[in-house]
Amino acid sequence: MRAGIRAYRAHARAAALSALAYRGSFLLSLGGVAFQLVALLAVWRVLLGDGGAAQVGGFDWPHMRGYLLVAFASGALVGTFVDFRMSFRIRSGLVALDLVKPVDYQRARLWETIGGVWIELAVVALVTGVSLLAGGAPDLPPGPELALFAASMALLVPLKFIVVYLTTLTCFWTQNFVGVLWARQAITALLSGALVPLAYFPGWLASAAQWSPFAGLTSTPALIFVGQASGRHALLLVGAQLAWLVLLWFAARALFSRALRQLTVHGG
Repeated sequence: MRAGIRAYRAHARAAALSALAYRGSFLLSLGGVAFQLVALLAVWRVLLGDGGAAQVGGFDWPHMRGYLLVAFASGALVGTFVDFRMSFRIRSGLVALDLVKPVDYQRARLWETIGGVWIELAVVALVTGVSLLAGGAPDLPPGPELALFAASMALLVPLKFIVVYLTTLTCFWTQNFVGVLWARQAITALLSGALVPLAYFPGWLASAAQWSPFAGLTSTPALIFVGQASGRHALLLVGAQLAWLVLLWFAARALFSRALRQLTVHGG
């Protein structure tokens, strides 16, 4: 058991060292998310700053600012570093070397993701700190909701990983990963509420998106943080987040079994 854990921890350390070795591209991708935060803050400050649209969807400027800070943190965590590495190894055939290692392929990729999270957390803390110095600290939710917010943010990492992992498995069928990446980013940015809170969507779409796996990537922790979801509603949202994580985890294992049938190594 300990040997197995050490093997997965070694994957996490290797991923962290790789991120530091290629810190230029790694930080550039995080910089893009930070720039998006600045742009969205500027846009929503103009739209909500005068109070004219303060009650649309129940958001005023202080609520929207807190929402966008959480959206930035969720967008910065689990970036494109892991899926680009995984897609390259699948398309190049190097995945065969991963398959012969005495570790579970899916769990090893999760630990590689965790290995890079601490660097992403440092960037999130830096950018958030600068934002708090510039605009002041937002109001924190009460104790129970704060605990649910922390749980939601903790679930966000494996949930986002499994969404990324599922889409990256398509490389077993197609060589064009960039198109798959762009499609995933567009869908998740929209349906997770990262660009626009789901409350601004048409009623049917807002309901469908709120209970989809994508809501757990941004909307759920953000709504709990700003007080738009509390009590039983917040608990249901976090429960849905956990349920989707479990469902997608086993769906990914089933898809991986089918994907292995597509693998060809030296013509065999």
